[in-house]
Amino acid sequence: MIRNVLGSVVALVGAAAAVQSPFHSWYADRLGRDYRIQDLFDGISGVSSSVMGSILLPFLFAALVTIVGVVLRSRWVVALAGLVVLGFTVLWMVRLGQAVGSLTVDGDASGLRWGVAQALAGGVLLLLGALVMSGRRGVRRGRAAEPYPVPSDDHPDTWPPTQEPGPAAYTSPGPEPEADPYTGPGRHRAEDRAAREDEDTAEFPVQDGSTHPVQGDRQERDRYHPPHP
Repeated sequence: MIRNVLGSVVALVGAAAAVQSPFHSWYADRLGRDYRIQDLFDGISGVSSSVMGSILLPFLFAALVTIVGVVLRSRWVVALAGLVVLGFTVLWMVRLGQAVGSLTVDGDASGLRWGVAQALAGGVLLLLGALVMSGRRGVRRGRAAEPYPVPSDDHPDTWPPTQEPGPAAYTSPGPEPEADPYTGPGRHRAEDRAAREDEDTAEFPVQDGSTHPVQGDRQERDRYHPPHP
């Protein structure tokens, strides 16, 4: 985040320097905005140009591209703006060198001037800003995770993401037994009574091998004097 902010500031400063450079002298006493855009392809001439038809036009385009790159946090778009500024500045220098024979930087204001240096510095700052920016990698890290894939048919009970057995995928269609919700007085006595009734109706074997149910309530037996057989 900090790198994106710092790189954006450097890039915007470079774009502002490039846009302002045509309003300064480029060669001798001639301003950069006096050079027509077609002179960069046909050769430098002495014909003056309008502001929007001068070398200022590609620099305005580079500034617009820089703003788009800063908003999108795209270092490649910002770098493209820097290449546009440097490319048109170097192309102007090549055409001027062909027109005057040589390029010099003289102290008597007869050679290259401050406007050219400002345009070159603006292009370098744009490239430096693109280099400092970290791009959109932070945004990619913050994206939501992709949904887990559906388990395969041969392992329907597999639960992502650990691929461990989880809840059953198929359940019984019948209702499950429910526990008695009553927990008040007399519950345990009712359960004991039902257990005794089950014991009273139990079947006991006799000597002939058959079994006969014993009906009725059993008399309580004396634990110290058991009945004789």
